[in-house]
Amino acid sequence: MHINTLSIIIPAYNEGKTIHLILDKIKNVKLINDIQKEVIIVNDCSKDDTDDAVKLYQQQNANLNIVYYKHEVNQGKGAALHTGIAQATGDYVIIQDADLEYDPEEYNYMLKPIINGFADVVYGSRFMGSHPHRILFFWHTIGNKWLTFLSNMFSNMNLTDMETCYKMFDRKLIQSIILTEKRFGFEPEITIKLSRVKNLRLYEVGISYYGRTYEEGKKIGWKDGFRAIYCILKYGLFKAK
Repeated sequence: MHINTLSIIIPAYNEGKTIHLILDKIKNVKLINDIQKEVIIVNDCSKDDTDDAVKLYQQQNANLNIVYYKHEVNQGKGAALHTGIAQATGDYVIIQDADLEYDPEEYNYMLKPIINGFADVVYGSRFMGSHPHRILFFWHTIGNKWLTFLSNMFSNMNLTDMETCYKMFDRKLIQSIILTEKRFGFEPEITIKLSRVKNLRLYEVGISYYGRTYEEGKKIGWKDGFRAIYCILKYGLFKAK
């Protein structure tokens, strides 16, 4: 009997102080239907002790299936995701940031539409549902919603949160898509390329959001917003491969 597995891809850059916290959360969550976990950590050439922290965690938690990769040169979040996606062996794949902004307990919300045969891809939306959301930056939120609106114009979808970290895919589907964006352009690129997949079934579910301030380690900034606009136009308007 085949036992399904969820591959959890964690791009990590300078998360040595806190990566054990998100790994503890992943370890403790029990997935529905006895789905197993494959945790794929991709260290994007961190300058801190992320490497030591991951290796120590592996030694102390042999019961958690952790696969570890390390880039010798910093390439960006998108590049780390490319590595993780290519190496995934599970039936399903989810993106998990190394910080504590998103709650692994909510994997099950996202798994249900896929397991029940309704969805091929599920996005976790920070802008719908009744789950808790930390109140932070007005202009950051406006930016996210504007980028989602612009993406929807070219993808002809009605997403509420294109920029969400939590995206869950059928593994064979995500591995069949050629991805090129190496930094924070991953979100618009994958969204617009998914919109071209014939008969794609994409769902959204509401999730919690425990956002970080920049002092707490948040990395995305206004330059990444301009890159996202460029990517939406590149892949949406000009239909780049």
